[in-house]
Amino acid sequence: MTIGAYDGIHLGHRALLNELKSRAGRMGLHTAVVTFDRHPATVVRPASAPLLLTDLNQKLELLEACGIDRTLVVPFDADRADETADDFVSEVLVGDLGSRLVVVGEDFHFGHGRKGNVAVLRELGRESGFEVVGVGLHGATGEPVSSTRIRLLVKEGDVGQAAALLGRPHQVRGTVVHGDGRGGPVLGFPTANIELRGEIAVPGDGIYAGHYERPDGSVHPAAISIGRRLTFYESAPPILEAFVLDFAGDLYGEEARISFLERLRGDLRFDSVEALVFQMERDVEQTRRVLAGRRVP
Repeated sequence: MTIGAYDGIHLGHRALLNELKSRAGRMGLHTAVVTFDRHPATVVRPASAPLLLTDLNQKLELLEACGIDRTLVVPFDADRADETADDFVSEVLVGDLGSRLVVVGEDFHFGHGRKGNVAVLRELGRESGFEVVGVGLHGATGEPVSSTRIRLLVKEGDVGQAAALLGRPHQVRGTVVHGDGRGGPVLGFPTANIELRGEIAVPGDGIYAGHYERPDGSVHPAAISIGRRLTFYESAPPILEAFVLDFAGDLYGEEARISFLERLRGDLRFDSVEALVFQMERDVEQTRRVLAGRRVP
């Protein structure tokens, strides 16, 4: 088994999971991941908790796709945060899972005050009858990969490099809601306004080429805007809008999955609606060029 927040299931995580599966196969063991129902930082240090690369459902989907036999989702609350490393090992690793082999990242920490580390885990393993292996979280070329680094790339809008480290495009999910109503009637580009979850990392303001996935699994090319509608408002909160190319239909109320492949430009203020529409036409054509021949995620 392995344990951790596993936010993003990036290439470093996948390398560790492959090591876990390989060792489990040689020992004739099933594989399990222990993760949490929320990021521990939201309880331990809520003011500085990071935005997430994946919500819990997406994380579970990705773990299943990696070929993990079982995922144990542990509720993380104030009591769990106060739990000692010894008690956590006794309750979860030994009591719940009967662990024989534990594979974790080299910088793994756990227990109250993060006092548990790989060395502590090895000592507890010797007492409880399980082996502990610490591995580095590295990508295919050997470079270190971390969720923190990917979050920064997403924030900066560098979704291409983020995808290279994730092994897939960064994706956000949300419900299609009613917006200002000017997309189709005024601009000629009807957009799906996505109501986002506040804990998820969203790329920085700008225009992106990507994909829109519907609940039925169909995937459509999309020009995506994240911005504050500078042409119409002096000050407004950022919103995410997706213009689904070559699509006509009602998307309201459905759960959308938006994947970001490439940033096209920053968020700009235009002197007129006509200038904005002209640029949007160019954005859509550039989206077509970027996505032409690209593999659908």
